[in-house]
Amino acid sequence: MRLHYAGPLPEPIGFLLLPRFSMMAFFSAIEPLRIANRIAGERLFTWRVIGLDGASVTASNDMTLLADDTLASAPALPSIAICASFEPEERLTRHLLHWLHQRHQGDCVLGGIDTGSLILARAGLLEGQRVTLHWESLPAFRERFPEIDAVESLFEVGPRGFSCAGGTAAMDMTLDLIARRHGDALAADVSEQLIHARMRPRHDHQRHDLTQRLGTHKHSVIEAVALMERYLETPLSLARLAARIGISLRQLQRLFEQELGERPRDHYLRLRLQHARQLLRETDRDILSIGLACGFTSASSFSRAYKQHFGASPRQARHPHSDDTT
Repeated sequence: MRLHYAGPLPEPIGFLLLPRFSMMAFFSAIEPLRIANRIAGERLFTWRVIGLDGASVTASNDMTLLADDTLASAPALPSIAICASFEPEERLTRHLLHWLHQRHQGDCVLGGIDTGSLILARAGLLEGQRVTLHWESLPAFRERFPEIDAVESLFEVGPRGFSCAGGTAAMDMTLDLIARRHGDALAADVSEQLIHARMRPRHDHQRHDLTQRLGTHKHSVIEAVALMERYLETPLSLARLAARIGISLRQLQRLFEQELGERPRDHYLRLRLQHARQLLRETDRDILSIGLACGFTSASSFSRAYKQHFGASPRQARHPHSDDTT
């Protein structure tokens, strides 16, 4: 899925599937290629599935796919997409890092689907690139790799790499590839076959806007939640929050209970704890620093709030087999 391709047809594309990869994202990337071949009446694209070391790879939905190649047997390819999802670093070995560097040093353009960019970041192969990944993983990624320009777009394609947010964003990235290689008309025909009403551009947002996510058109509520999401590390007091949007504290409380069915303090706390859960899952920061990054003043207050909300302590969330009961 490199930006430019000048080789013979069909254009070969590799997909390195890491255990627990997103089946949805992988199929969304593959199906437009298959349909493009059928509509064009010729093989414009081929694809190869690469596993780490075995004949099959199991996705996050527990379905298993057969791989065409292992790392050792994979042929030279102009581009390879790393397909990942949950806990991609569990299989990040020295051997895989060496293999990625070898491909990068050749003429292969590497990219990430869903959390695949995390693997490329760990390999040090994203210097000077703008990347995206699933919105849920973006905050933790930015914490770990502040030097990398990580954005919340559907996909990014550049001369040295490509990335997409996963899910159906992989379909939009592949449709963009088809349009660049073989014209807008073919891409539109493929999109119609997929019942994909609109080919979304790169810069579309991954998530619905707050009006859709919250199910309300009340401007004061939407503005308040936007401020909450912006101030997770240094939470605003509810009185200050109300003042910032030009209403009284009592009005703020009444609007939240009326529109969202919960108190503003509960909504704010849930946002902070959800952010903490992502940092626990996707960074190696200590529990105290994660608590501070989510607006708690101590590890104990953070642990109590986390356990009350999720039913497990932060330590248990990071180490599921821990017998910690604090």
